[in-house]
Amino acid sequence: MKALLCTRLGGPDDLSLEDIAEPVPGPGEAVVRITLAALNFFDTLIIAGRYQVKPELPFSPGGEAACVVEALGPDTKGVSVGDRVIVHQKFGTCRERIAVSTRHLTPIPDAVSDEQAAGLTITYGTSLHALRDRAKLQPGETLAVLGASGGVGLAAVELGAIMGARVIACASSPEKLRVAEAHGATMSVDYAADNLREALRTLTEDKGVDVIYDPIGGDYAEPALRSLGWKGRYLVVGFAAGDIPRIPLNLALLKGIDIQGVHWGVFVDREPEAHAQNRRQLLAWVAEGRLTAKVHGVYPLADYAEALGILKRREAVGKVLLRM
Repeated sequence: MKALLCTRLGGPDDLSLEDIAEPVPGPGEAVVRITLAALNFFDTLIIAGRYQVKPELPFSPGGEAACVVEALGPDTKGVSVGDRVIVHQKFGTCRERIAVSTRHLTPIPDAVSDEQAAGLTITYGTSLHALRDRAKLQPGETLAVLGASGGVGLAAVELGAIMGARVIACASSPEKLRVAEAHGATMSVDYAADNLREALRTLTEDKGVDVIYDPIGGDYAEPALRSLGWKGRYLVVGFAAGDIPRIPLNLALLKGIDIQGVHWGVFVDREPEAHAQNRRQLLAWVAEGRLTAKVHGVYPLADYAEALGILKRREAVGKVLLRM
């Protein structure tokens, strides 16, 4: 079978398509045939050896996919041969088939396409965990999303709107803000042109924001934190800007602010049932037509360098998918 392999650390052009042995399911495992694998920005880091997960060479990138169950090992439960399912792994889904524990599989409802399902786990899973499990976002609250057109940011915009929040999209260009507005944001801030703190204060009529969703960090973190209202919640999701900010803790004291870390990968390992419930909720919202799971593009497996290049250059608006 074909697999996209990282045999040496580097960029997308250092990867190669190889023929490898077919997988065999062990106890509690299923062999699934990948139809669409979703790529994420962290895939560009993991193949360069710059990510917290460092697989042994050779390995396949890709942490999520839509697939079909083809074979079951002993003592399996929850799925049957022929089921369409989504799968989540730390890496390894950019190949035609994988053997995986059935606890990492969730059935795809008939009303949900593979294109909608393939990239639903990581970015949307991260954002749902942040907004529901950590911030406990309530209907009518104000949510400001930094990096609102990126992977997790756009997911947070969509989910915040579904959960009944007033969503303020914050991004670095009018084009990116239009994308966020098309997916549920009712207000927006171009932080490349405007003062982020002052703009958020104006939009909330000096009441302050209830929840900040921040996957960016860097110079935007402190002004965003200062824009929070009484008992606001600041979600630390990532540091796409590259710099980890140093926050004056007196800001948290003065307004009773909660600074909440969002480490979705550890949440998945420590609270697998809560993670499974979140995945089922996401799929249900897609089936109901409430969640769109925007797809940037679907590329043949042979075009992996182009697909990863889009992510590396941060040009993606929505999910980038590889068709096996």
